[in-house]
Amino acid sequence: MEQGNYYQTIETSGQAEFKDRGSRFIAIAYPLKNTEEFKRILAAVKKEHPKANHHCFAYRLGTDGNTFRVSDAGEPSGTAGRPILGQIDSRQVTDALIIVVRYFGGTLLGVPGLINAYKSAAAMALQVTHLVRKPVLKTFHLQFDYTQLNEVMNVVKQFDCTIIKQELQLFCVMDVGIPKHRLTETVMRLEDIKNLALKEVIAAV
Repeated sequence: MEQGNYYQTIETSGQAEFKDRGSRFIAIAYPLKNTEEFKRILAAVKKEHPKANHHCFAYRLGTDGNTFRVSDAGEPSGTAGRPILGQIDSRQVTDALIIVVRYFGGTLLGVPGLINAYKSAAAMALQVTHLVRKPVLKTFHLQFDYTQLNEVMNVVKQFDCTIIKQELQLFCVMDVGIPKHRLTETVMRLEDIKNLALKEVIAAV
């Protein structure tokens, strides 16, 4: 994935199919926000392909490179999940999930054959997705009086921040994602707003 202020991810899902000696490998790539979304997607794929022999996957989340998961789902160790993750990393994308569903064709492929099949299917799925470049965001929790809403929103708009969640009452709370490359100036402007409480949020995926 890209280092620094920007990262690359997929904006739309994509599906492809790879065949080898009778076995079918159906790969679906998804943009992914968090692990809860992953669980819902995997359950839906298993429901759609209940007779498949294997439902293998890999995902990577966040921009620090440390949050990922792979699964061989009954295939020989290292033959499915890691090759799938390798394709995610080779395209330098994050916040992405690839699930490869295998229907066994009756002929054993062996370890090299399985690695090639899962790698090829994952690569083909990524090729039909739309890649986008996004700024790395740092999340901050804001607390302020409703009378300060216009001041806060002006800063949010001026510095291209993303509102993650908000509750606007007499006393407002708001989580905003601040682009990393504009972090210092944005925080300084928010700190200038009288009586506004600002705290960085340590994201959990």
